[in-house]
Amino acid sequence: MVDPFNKNVTISKQCDLLSISRSGWYYDPKGESPLNLHLMRLIDEQFLETPYYGSRQMARHLQRQGYNVGRHRVRRLMRLMGIEAVYQKPRTSDLHPCHKTYPYLLRGLEITRANQVWCTDITYIPVKRGFLYMVAIMDWYSRKVLSWRLSNTMDTGFCVEALEEAIVRYGKPEIFNTDQGSQFTSFDFTGVLKENGIKISMDGKGRWMDNVFIERLWRSLKYECVYLNAFDNGLQARQKIGAWIAHYNETRPHSSFDGLTPGEVYDGRNFAPLVSGYALRHEEQNMRQAA
Repeated sequence: MVDPFNKNVTISKQCDLLSISRSGWYYDPKGESPLNLHLMRLIDEQFLETPYYGSRQMARHLQRQGYNVGRHRVRRLMRLMGIEAVYQKPRTSDLHPCHKTYPYLLRGLEITRANQVWCTDITYIPVKRGFLYMVAIMDWYSRKVLSWRLSNTMDTGFCVEALEEAIVRYGKPEIFNTDQGSQFTSFDFTGVLKENGIKISMDGKGRWMDNVFIERLWRSLKYECVYLNAFDNGLQARQKIGAWIAHYNETRPHSSFDGLTPGEVYDGRNFAPLVSGYALRHEEQNMRQAA
């Protein structure tokens, strides 16, 4: 954004126009140490098991694993990863006036068809020399992943791109459910929803169960793909995650749908029930007799 070779506008003036400090533009970020990156992965793995662990309890957990870390270090890493303990917090401050929140519309609602409700969330993806953030758009009824994106920052742009791609490819849902994260309460994100006439629903503060299906998606993705591969870089992460999502949508049977895949449920594809064990044994006997 800042052009150091511009002879007409100084670097100081460009920084003022972009609302960033001059020293901030010159700053070269060092990144996290290998130990901190390793701790972040351990925190992420444990958080999937115990999402109610705050920084104190997470520090105790790491200490029991042999790591001499304190609560403040763990709290900083958890904030960097975009995760926090799940529990009901008292409201001690007002929300930012520019970030409007919306009521939760799914309580008591019977969801019976595809494109009735979509949902989204962001998670942390570890790679060898750092970490990435991933956003996914999911159809609530079928659990199909409609679109997804990776980013090295927690900005709004990659979330908006994923939303726009899902709308182009699959049409519009009646309701879109999110948490109250700043990416989803931003004007850019809610603006796309409003322009398409989509009702906006948001989880209660600290209520991860309001968006439970996409939380289950993250758990499956990490245990079946992320932790097994130890990605070297973002390109490898994108390739492996893309392959896993294709498998999840089209070939991985879902227990909630009697063995059908999310893609089959979304498209309304039906398949004949499996052959019974008795019929299968009878068929094997006929084949042996014929041979």
